[in-house]
Amino acid sequence: MTETPTDVQPAREPRTDHDSGGTFDRLREAVEAGFPSTVADLTRLVRIPSVSWSAFDPEQVAASAEAVAELVRGLGVFDEVHIRRAAVADGVELGQPAVVARRAARNGRPTVLLYAHHDVQPPGRDDHWESAPFEPTLRGDRLYGRGAADDKAGVMAHVAAIRALVDVLGDDFDLGIVIFIEGEEEDGSPSFANFLRAQRDLLAADAIVVADSNNWDLDTPALTVALRGNVTFRLTVSTLDHASHSGMFGGAVPDAMLAAIRLLDSLWDADGSVAVDGLRAADLDTPEYDEAQLRDETGLLDGVAPIGRGSVLSRIWAQPSITVTGIDAPSVAHASNTLLPSVAVRLSTRIAPGQDAREALAALRAHLLANAPFGARIEIDDVDTGQPFLVDTSGWAVAEARAAMAEAWGRAPVDIGVGGSIPFIAELVEEFPSAQILVTGVEDPDSRAHSPNESLHLGVFRRAVLAEASFLARLQAREQS
Repeated sequence: MTETPTDVQPAREPRTDHDSGGTFDRLREAVEAGFPSTVADLTRLVRIPSVSWSAFDPEQVAASAEAVAELVRGLGVFDEVHIRRAAVADGVELGQPAVVARRAARNGRPTVLLYAHHDVQPPGRDDHWESAPFEPTLRGDRLYGRGAADDKAGVMAHVAAIRALVDVLGDDFDLGIVIFIEGEEEDGSPSFANFLRAQRDLLAADAIVVADSNNWDLDTPALTVALRGNVTFRLTVSTLDHASHSGMFGGAVPDAMLAAIRLLDSLWDADGSVAVDGLRAADLDTPEYDEAQLRDETGLLDGVAPIGRGSVLSRIWAQPSITVTGIDAPSVAHASNTLLPSVAVRLSTRIAPGQDAREALAALRAHLLANAPFGARIEIDDVDTGQPFLVDTSGWAVAEARAAMAEAWGRAPVDIGVGGSIPFIAELVEEFPSAQILVTGVEDPDSRAHSPNESLHLGVFRRAVLAEASFLARLQAREQS
């Protein structure tokens, strides 16, 4: 990647009524001047295959952490920059490496924690990519590569915003800043709670910016105010103590696959909406979003109908959903005429904001036990839960963020929900109950995070960097509440 596009237009000229001295204009100039370096640094991060799953090379995650730490050191505003893990057991560090740094606030200014993650999803099959997943490639206005959007662009948004702030204010400003770049978010953040407790004094802040979400479209910023939670587990359905010949006993003996299919079908109504008593929906206002947009953004095939009830976005943001994400069964190529004694499936349930994940798990367990066909035996294990989240939008940090986004993008942000989950946000709330939490991001509806051909729109990226720089400048200008 040796070039940046010249046809991505800078943000339009908005009002800067918070600053008659023109700080915003100077920030915009600094972001523009530094943008080629920002993109170049991002490409260097994308080239590191920092997949945090246990089956992948942990040295690559360590290399990614060191590369991020070097970028943070280069900002010149932090007393110390650390690479730390969650805990030590028998002399061995546990968890993937995170980058943390702190600059103390002065003269009554607030402290803001800037979060992102440097680990990435596995790339999947290379032949599903139009270019190599870890070779960042520019096509039009988009930078393609695994992690280009999720979430190494979030890392670079923080770095570039601080660079612009330093260019305009110098390094002698009073705002407190904490950097926390996690290394295992894509593996479910298993060490997150322990890490927060161990590093509490280092990470404490008045406001927390989680740069790991979407924008409404290429021209409209968004503030994520609602996130669904998750309940995932392995469901094992058993009917026999050994396999039998399907011709000899089929029709009299229920095989595990038949029982599993009948049981799974009970989880949904005929229209595809969830049919589990005790799983609730939230009451959220949703913007206009029609079926045509849903088809365009998801690739829904012609003739295939959407599922569920209510507005499209209420189904994604405010209602539960259940997905079978895996089945342990013989492949078609290796199928035999056998009645299977046992079948295991992986179920992923998204739960609406406002419902406790433990309550949702109990409802799912009760439903599956009550609806097991033919007296099939049911086992639920390998359980993982994450709490949903609703942002309190009444605080000063949200107001400042909205104003900064409107400046940088030239239009007001949209409040959105996200159908996916960021479970660690609930842990941030638990550890720092007085902190205001903002969920922002650099992605757009075509970024395809977690999928082949993940990409970052550089116009969106530029505006996101400018919005964050403006937000930091606004916090520098206010006294701590």
